[in-house]
Formats: sequence, structure tokens, C-alpha cells
Amino acid sequence: MEIKMKRPELEDRELINSYLKYADTRSCEMTFANTYLWSRHYGTGFAVVEDMLVFGEVDGVYSYTFPVGPGDLRTCLETLMACCREKNVPFQLHNITKEDFVRLDALYPGRFDIRYERDYADYVYEADKLAALSGKKYHSKKNHVNKFMSLYPDWSYEPITKDNVEECFQMALRWRELNGCEADEEKHAEICVTLNFLRLFEELQMRGGALRVNGEIVAFTVGEAVGMRQDTLVVHIEKAFSEIQGAYTVINQQFAIHEGKDFQYINREDDVGQEGLRKAKLSYKPVFLIEKGVVRERGLL
Repeated sequence: MEIKMKRPELEDRELINSYLKYADTRSCEMTFANTYLWSRHYGTGFAVVEDMLVFGEVDGVYSYTFPVGPGDLRTCLETLMACCREKNVPFQLHNITKEDFVRLDALYPGRFDIRYERDYADYVYEADKLAALSGKKYHSKKNHVNKFMSLYPDWSYEPITKDNVEECFQMALRWRELNGCEADEEKHAEICVTLNFLRLFEELQMRGGALRVNGEIVAFTVGEAVGMRQDTLVVHIEKAFSEIQGAYTVINQQFAIHEGKDFQYINREDDVGQEGLRKAKLSYKPVFLIEKGVVRERGLL
């Protein structure tokens, strides 16, 4: 038995989304755009198994995401486990949320353990709270916004469209130069993905917002809806020039005001274990974290 993982291409978007619409999740990974654009860096592939979609790696690493789709979950899992037995490798699932594990444990009581990885937990916020920034706990954020508006009275916000996406692209190129991305492997990978989000902005049907100061774009954000509930907007990319005081705070707020108004939650993804990023994400007071972990049979973790 062979489950062949295929690297996603643009032409696979409709197929993959036809399965992702069944995903009852707010996890940032479960979107076509995120998977497609990071697939070159992480070697991600996909397969349809028993009419269920799973993501894995194309290089023969036998670890899968939680199956989603109209098929039978147990049948799909049994097929994945049979493949691992045949290859003489442990069956493993990754990016498994607490809700996923509840479903797995209901099918196989006590058979599996999960090890959560804090560095990859998504930060989820109430959209209206990020938009308003009201109350004592957001006092410092509001000060940043007020300072920005006093320093740059001609500022403006606009949605990203075909008319300004090239300006955002050029701003990202400048950001790359200023932040030493060529000398850092992770930064280089991240900025390459950023540029591709912009290059394929219309094809991937992204939502985005840009901030102008003195007529020039100084910050932008790109995101999309996730999951069958469509109540969560994922922020995939956020970039601002650090010399523009308050630009990050303002693009965060303005994106929530304009693009997040139809959503209950905004998922600002994980902190990958970076202390500064964790502090910044916690400072916006997440309403909950989406913890994700690795699953193996009990005693094998």
C-alpha cells in the first residue's frame, strides 16, 4: 500500500478547498493558501484517502494531519495506520488540536497520547476587541495609535486590490533589505512566502489592508477566512517599517476594523518560540490559544 503525497499546485486549489470546507477548525494551517505557499519550504504534500483530505510530507515522512472531508473518519485512519504498519514505521498525526484529539479518542479510547507543542499554538483574539482597543488592558496600544496619528496626520488605510498590490510588493522588497532577510534562513523563507502571497493575491482570493503615510505604503496585512464556520480570519502576513512609530499597532487595528468586521475571531498564528514575538502576541490579550500537538500510540511518545 502506498499513500502518495502530491505537492500542491495552484490548479489543486478547488479540489483541496472542496475538502477543507468540512474542517471544523480555526487552526491557521488548514487553508489552501498557507499550505501551498509554505509547501516548498516544508516539503508539504496532500493526498485524498477514503474521500478524506490529509496533509503530510512528500519525502516519505509518515506523519499526517487530521483527516477532513465527507468520507468516514475511522476508515481513513485505519488506511493510514495500515500504510504505516506496512512501512514498519510508527503511525503519527501532527498539528492535532484538542478537538481533533477528542474525536480520535472517541474512536479509539485510550489508545493514543498527544504531546502539545506550545511554540506552535495559534493566538486567537476577539475581532471587535482588536478593532476598539478600549479599556485599561489596551491602554498602551491606544497610546501607540494616538501617537501615530499625531505624528502622521495624513495617514490613510485602504484595502489591498489589484491597483495597489504592486506597491505592497515593492514595500516588502524594501522591508527585506532593511531586515537582513538574505542572511537568515528562516527570515528568507518567510519573506519569500510574503512576496508570493502578494504576487498571487487575486488568484488565492486573499483579504488585505495597507497603511499609507505621506502617500507611501508603510505597512500591510494579508489574511483569509478559515474553517467551515467561517467565523475566523487568519492573519498570515503583517509587515511594517519599524521607523514609522506605531505602524504595526495601527495596521493591526485598521485591518480588524475593516477586514475583520464580519468575523468573530482573528487568528494571528503562532510565535514559533520567539520570546519577543510571544510577548507581543500576549500583549494583545488572546481570548484563547489553539494548542496543537503530535499524536502517537500510547507509550510511543
